[in-house]
Order: sequence, then structure tokens, then C-alpha cells
Amino acid sequence: MTLDRFSKKQLRTLSWWHQSSPDCIRDAIICDGAVRSGKTFCLSLSFVLWTFYAFQGGDFGLCGKTIRSLRRNVVTPLLPLLQSLGFDCEEKLSQNVLLVRSGSVQSRFYLFGGKDEGAAALIQGVTLCGVLFDEVALMPRSFVEQAMARCSVSGSRFWFNCNPEHPEHWFYREWIVQAEQKNALYLHFTMDDNPSLSDKVKRRYEKLYTGAFYERFVRGRWVAAFGAVYPFMERTEMYADVPADLCEFAVSCDYGTVNPTSMGLWGKKDGVWYRVDEYYFDSRREGYQKTDEEHYAALEQLANGRKLRQVVVDPSAASFIEVIRRHGKYRVTAAQNNVADGIRKTAVALKEGSIRICKNCAAARREFQLYRWASGTRADAPVKENDHAMDDIRYFVTTVADGGSVVCALAAER
Repeated sequence: MTLDRFSKKQLRTLSWWHQSSPDCIRDAIICDGAVRSGKTFCLSLSFVLWTFYAFQGGDFGLCGKTIRSLRRNVVTPLLPLLQSLGFDCEEKLSQNVLLVRSGSVQSRFYLFGGKDEGAAALIQGVTLCGVLFDEVALMPRSFVEQAMARCSVSGSRFWFNCNPEHPEHWFYREWIVQAEQKNALYLHFTMDDNPSLSDKVKRRYEKLYTGAFYERFVRGRWVAAFGAVYPFMERTEMYADVPADLCEFAVSCDYGTVNPTSMGLWGKKDGVWYRVDEYYFDSRREGYQKTDEEHYAALEQLANGRKLRQVVVDPSAASFIEVIRRHGKYRVTAAQNNVADGIRKTAVALKEGSIRICKNCAAARREFQLYRWASGTRADAPVKENDHAMDDIRYFVTTVADGGSVVCALAAER
């Protein structure tokens, strides 16, 4: 996004707070809709400009799901633009504070991460003149409401942006449906509202998503997930032959005792991770359970002497974590386990081709055909059946996609 041109909706976002705007009577602004529609950039720039227009210095809040995502989505793209506009910016990384100065006036922006219910305690005690929530639909309600309660200064306002989620989501029901009652300006964005986005890029994003994720991230609609989780995996061309000359190896695993244990061996070539082999043990079908030591032996057999850089395990798999540690062959850390977000990332990785499932992985292929969204739920959730290979693939994808050094993922379901 550059300053050479804006759409009408973006200009309205940038200027809604000014006294010449008919929207200046609003107490809040909500920008939702499609990905890459320019809403985050315009909202964050507007927020900073407003702080200098409405207050002669003060404390403000910038909130994201995590501090890391907040810096990536908001702070990093915003700083060079502010500096080009004549603002002096100083980021105090250890304090999670951004200082922005114009002449003798300085605004302090405190960075907060709202990834879970416990995050609400982190924002208690501070007094703010306004707060911006980046990707508010990914934050727990308790955190958002605690941050809003901190805005006790006269003239303070709330700023929200998000991509759509499930229509039963609390933010949709409490704020978007009730925008007028909340005295909030609601602006719905599509990719066409971003004039800097080329038609080629738009087509690329349209191809990345299917099903509910297409409706949400391309069309910007709050819809429930339905049908097959990965419908495009029914096509035979989505499966690859096992390539030669793989340069790195990893194993992902959904670990269970009563429930099946699924492990996948991954190899990397030319920037693409291939699931080249797998292990799948269903104790109900086989009529007996394996011990942690027996599953560990299966892990080593699947690796077949290949060096695995790291093993990441769901924290609930305490006994299996201890077995791996005791053997001392693999370094063990905790895995991430956000189901809906992980499914979205997996779908994108499969569609982009950054991961490929090889034709010989029968258990994974079978589950791709059977994996379905649960109906009648108040949040996105797949049916808890035929999901063990799906889970181990998801753990692998979220680990790699988040840019960490983690390349081996395990999870427990007992």
C-alpha cells in the first residue's frame, strides 16, 4: 500500500474521526472483510494520525493476537510510512512500546498480545486514550473487553479490524450486528477496495481458498464451515510420487493410546515438503494397545536412521514426551494446537504446493476423503473422526508455516 491512491472506503477509514466528516460522531470503527483489501494498513495509519489530532500526547494501545503478529501486520509496515510523513519513531522492543513524535508532541503506543483468556490480566491497570485491535476475531472476548475498559479518557475511541469467522462468533454478534447500537462505523471491505492490488494477485488469492475459507477470506462473508474440510484433495493430481534426492527429513505425529497414532515422514526438496511415508496404528482395529516405548520404536523405524532436527509434542502427551527425552535422540518442545487456524494454513499450503502428499500414504489419503466439518456448532470444529493423519499434517504445517526451526510435530489424544 502506498499513498498515491486510495479507494473511497479507504479514504473514509482514514478520515472518519475528523470534525469535517459526518462519521466523526461515532465512538468506534469496525473494518472487516476480505484479505489483502487494505483495511489493516489504512486503519492503523488512521489510528496514529487521530492520536495527534485528538490528543496532545497520551498513551494508546495496539493489540494483536500476539506481539509478534502485531509487529508483522501493523508496526513493521507502518513505521517507514510514518517516517516519510515526518514523524520520528522509536520502538523499545524490550518494553513493547512504540514512541511516535511530531514536533514536541509524543504519543506512546503500548503493544499487547491477546492470544488467550489469561492475556486480560496483562492489560489491567493502564489508562489509555484509545485502542486498536488488529484481527480482533482471533482474540478472546475477556481480553478485548478488558482493553476497552482501560479507555477511560474523555474522547477515547475503539478501532477494530478482522477477517470474518463463524457467524456465531461473539464479535460478529456483539459488534458487527449491533454496530448502530454501539455507535460504531462499520465498513465492509473486498479486494476491490484496494486499488494497489493487481488483478493477477486477486486471482491468486481466489485460487488459494475453497469452501468456507473462500467465502470468508475472498468474499469477506461470515459463514459457517460446512462439508469436506479439504474438498480439493479428492483430485488425484493433488498426490505426488516420492521424489529422489531429498535434503531434509522430519516426522509429524498425532499420538494416541486408545485412539489411533499417526506418524508421517517428511522430506524436503526444492523448498517443498513431501509426506513420503507414514505409520498408522489403530488399537481398536488391531485389538490391542501399544506402549509409549513401542510407539517410540515405531518413530525410530519410520525415521530409519535419518537425522530429525526436532520433535514437537502436544503438552498433554506427558508420558510420551518423557520417553523421547529419556532416549535423548531428539530435542522435544511443545506444539501449537489451534485447530481452525491450523486447518486454514494447511489448506493454503496444500493449494500452493508448499507441501505435497505422496501417493503411497494410504492413511492420509483415506482421511482426506472422510474429514468433515461438524454441523450445528457455535464455532469451527471438524468431526472428531478420521482426523489423526489430518492432525499430524496440521501440526507439521503450522510449525513450518510459522517460520520456526520446528520440523517434527506430535500431539496426544488419549
